[in-house]
Amino acid sequence: MNPAETNSLEQLKQLTKVVADTGDFALIKQYEPLDATTNPSLIFKALQKEEYAALLDQAVEELKGRSGSPSERLGLIIDRVLILFGLEILKIIPGRVSTEVDARLSFDANATIERARKLIADYAAEGIDRERILIKVASTWEGIRAAEVLQNEGINCNMTLLFSLPQAVGCAEANARLISPFVGRIMDWFKAKTGETYVGENDPGVQSVKEIYTYYKKFGHATEVMGASFRNTGEILELAGCDLLTISPGLLGELQDSQVEVSRKLDASAAGGADIQKLDLNESTFRFLLNEDAMATEKLADGIRLFAADIVKLESIIAEKL
Repeated sequence: MNPAETNSLEQLKQLTKVVADTGDFALIKQYEPLDATTNPSLIFKALQKEEYAALLDQAVEELKGRSGSPSERLGLIIDRVLILFGLEILKIIPGRVSTEVDARLSFDANATIERARKLIADYAAEGIDRERILIKVASTWEGIRAAEVLQNEGINCNMTLLFSLPQAVGCAEANARLISPFVGRIMDWFKAKTGETYVGENDPGVQSVKEIYTYYKKFGHATEVMGASFRNTGEILELAGCDLLTISPGLLGELQDSQVEVSRKLDASAAGGADIQKLDLNESTFRFLLNEDAMATEKLADGIRLFAADIVKLESIIAEKL
């Protein structure tokens, strides 16, 4: 393929698996990604559009008569909404859809495990093979322990809200299928702290993903690295060659409209000689290293709060319909 004859998005697809970071079916069809990721914020955003309101109405109608407390019914309906979005997305893409466990369970390993099992069972009841589903779990110590159990059961996990190497190493040692380091949110934190503008390879979010990718390839971890939460196409192009990149529709559009040549920036074969020390992690070491990283500690807590808040917003919409 001659770079001069194709757009930057198509060039990127030759080096990296491109994933759509949206719950909007029309946009997923437009950009033809391999996989798609969703989260409570994206689902809440999609439900503001009239064409998606029917999915929420369907979930409410199916489950409003179920026995149990009001909070239990709300939980069932939210899970059903997530499944209905996932089912529609799977009709469009050839690969996998990521469906997120309630962020309010981020510090409860057992509850995370049970919720993940339920989501997989709900997909199975619709005839969807578990290999097409990634269960999104926050990269807390408890989330990582839950992922370890789930992976042993053949339930593949996408570890989200990841901002540091210790989190990434913990996920890999738990054999998580995939991690989603948040490039843009890392950059946001440093920009707010320093007042500087970060571009290209100097972007701290880009540097974090490169460090994690190199560590994984050097030490033979099979967990896939999927850069996420991008603020501009420059961050994306600096990570060309990463296993996967999940990209918002706006940035997918910019890449599609661009003719900038895309070159490989991450190469697994070059990781062997990297000067990186192997981390020896246990719970106390993990917690201490995470605590030492102010950015990762703050952004993890902030991310959990934001996702939890959007779940509450969804519950409010559903409660009105009930």
